Amino acid sequence: MTRERVLRVGILAWLTVVWILLWGTFSIANVLGGIVVGLLIMWLLPLPQVPVEGRVHLLSMVKLVWMIVFYAAQSSVQVAWLAVRPGPPPVTGVLRCKLGIKSDLVLTLCVDVLNLIPGTMVLEVDQARRAVYVHVLDVGTTKAVDQFYRTTRQLERLFIASFERDSEWQPAPWHLRDYDYHEEGREDRA
Repeated sequence: MTRERVLRVGILAWLTVVWILLWGTFSIANVLGGIVVGLLIMWLLPLPQVPVEGRVHLLSMVKLVWMIVFYAAQSSVQVAWLAVRPGPPPVTGVLRCKLGIKSDLVLTLCVDVLNLIPGTMVLEVDQARRAVYVHVLDVGTTKAVDQFYRTTRQLERLFIASFERDSEWQPAPWHLRDYDYHEEGREDRA
């Protein structure tokens, strides 16, 4: 089976599970109804094609999920402390972080994770330069800024290890077309 068919079967299975959960009971009728409704949704409301440019590595994925949970818990405690500690409010700021992630899909996942971590919010993504501009709640000390960059670098390494290792990464045809478009735009600006 091709990747596209595996993806379609996965989407159909997910829609069927959602249908069963909405009805609240597991029965043959609900399973068949979920399949029919899922097929109708996939036919009437097709999703845009998502480029799959690498392979998923389960062990790296487990590490990634663990680190996401750890960073979310750690920063929740830090945000709670900043809220109740005596003294002035923390110094906030916007930090720029260049990422080595190649795939737009993986970059989007990384931005979503950065937004889930309390105390950070991605304000802008520069797709051509692969840079994100993140509002950080506490940039009052060098230690706090360094901690943000360490966290971001760790997440970047884990996303690359989980989804786009150099030895297995194959850019989608339109990925190269978009890359060429951005490169032409840079030459025109120069």
